[in-house]
Amino acid sequence: MSARRPEGLTASLLIGPATMVVMLSLVLPLALLARYSLNKYDRRTFMIEAFTPENYLRFVTDPFYTGVLWTTFSIAIVTTLLCLILGFPIAYKLARSQSRWKSIGVLLIILPLFIGSTVRALGWMGVLGRGGIVDALYGALGGSGISLLYTSFAVGIGILSINLPYMILTLQSVIEGIDARLEEAADSLGADPTRRFWHVVLPLALPGIGTGGILVFILAMNAYATPFLLGGARFQMMAPMLYREFAVNNNWPFAAAIAFILMLTTLSLTAVSGLLVQRRYKAQ
Repeated sequence: MSARRPEGLTASLLIGPATMVVMLSLVLPLALLARYSLNKYDRRTFMIEAFTPENYLRFVTDPFYTGVLWTTFSIAIVTTLLCLILGFPIAYKLARSQSRWKSIGVLLIILPLFIGSTVRALGWMGVLGRGGIVDALYGALGGSGISLLYTSFAVGIGILSINLPYMILTLQSVIEGIDARLEEAADSLGADPTRRFWHVVLPLALPGIGTGGILVFILAMNAYATPFLLGGARFQMMAPMLYREFAVNNNWPFAAAIAFILMLTTLSLTAVSGLLVQRRYKAQ
């Protein structure tokens, strides 16, 4: 025991300062934000010291704001499912590939992450807007012109393209950890590819599906640049609305309430989904 105490004390001294810095930089801003969310808004002074839940009540009782939350949730769920559907085959192919080109394939997945989401959203504006690639192809087929910009489709495509690499890389690392001999054993027992996938690969890949899904869902729920640029002023999601209340309307108390509602909603949904995936994995 006497030999263990100095080791524990040394570890605490090494980790303690960094832990305190992280806690202070995380907890203090959230505490300040929570205090702001309970204040009142005034057009002249911007904020009046108070202790009232009226900002939260305003959000939950106004159909406009609850509709924005539902739109954000819908976009996040749809893009997460599409990332899973599109990303799983790519991740499986990369994980099981023995080709010398595998590293190049992984590099092609990683390269988009070096480009900011704002730049990629601007690229999609050139593809989906008037005079863009889609418009040119539609005109070549005899159409009179089309613009998919400032629609929920454009926002979904933008978020999907930004979050897909995260899903692929997460799934690839998990699938690589699944022993390929298990699939060979399923083949030797007469399982077709579909049964092999559902009964061998998918259950063992559930932790990766849960982790990748939660990561993509959080990124989609908090997306700002993509819905702002591809959705326009009429298409509302939580993060752009939060920015508008904070920077344009100078309503800091209501913006703080929106931030907490977005954070709590995201954390609650990810916690529930994580528990469901964990329970499903243990039941296998």
